[in-house]
Amino acid sequence: MPSITSPIATRAWVRLASGRRIDLLNPSPLDFEDEDIAIGLSRTPRWGGHSIWEWPMSVAQHSILVLEIARARSRRDLADRLQLAVLLHDASEGLMAFDPISPVKPFLGPGYKALDARLQAVIHVRYGLPVPLADDWVALIKDADRASAAAEARHVAGWTPQEIKQALGITARPPPEDPLARGYGGKPWEPWPARLAAERFQAVLETLKQR
Repeated sequence: MPSITSPIATRAWVRLASGRRIDLLNPSPLDFEDEDIAIGLSRTPRWGGHSIWEWPMSVAQHSILVLEIARARSRRDLADRLQLAVLLHDASEGLMAFDPISPVKPFLGPGYKALDARLQAVIHVRYGLPVPLADDWVALIKDADRASAAAEARHVAGWTPQEIKQALGITARPPPEDPLARGYGGKPWEPWPARLAAERFQAVLETLKQR
């Protein structure tokens, strides 16, 4: 089999929906707009695009789901900046339009991890969040993210409970019902169309920014 090589990049910038350009290797907090993250995340599928529904769940919808789970599981009202950090926990994927599935990640190497971390850092700077996040913030985000993954694997991607534990290694307790259906209506766990996901993500982002 031929070996996998990494060609030298001749272009590191991408054009975003707003018309702005962002250099993925040397990004700036001024290189993107709210809509770029919202649209990018709404068009980036979870679970490699696999879904038992008509379309896949977007990272935009996942991000709002994680925020709702974090709110529900917290024993106190979450600070607005912490809620913003939860909402934006995967925002770098919106600028790259790429959410690699777990089996692929080991093959992407340290270069991808560095690129992702750099993009996430400038997003935090843009929205006034600390770099890095405090350990308790990270723990809260990870807990809600794992619970979201457990629910999505079952109700969106169609994995069985046994597969979720044994193949995916997810042991987190999922929410008993879809908090997004409770808040937005629609069928429980049904993925939103990209346009709707972008609108709802941007609306939540705008609300948290103004507080």
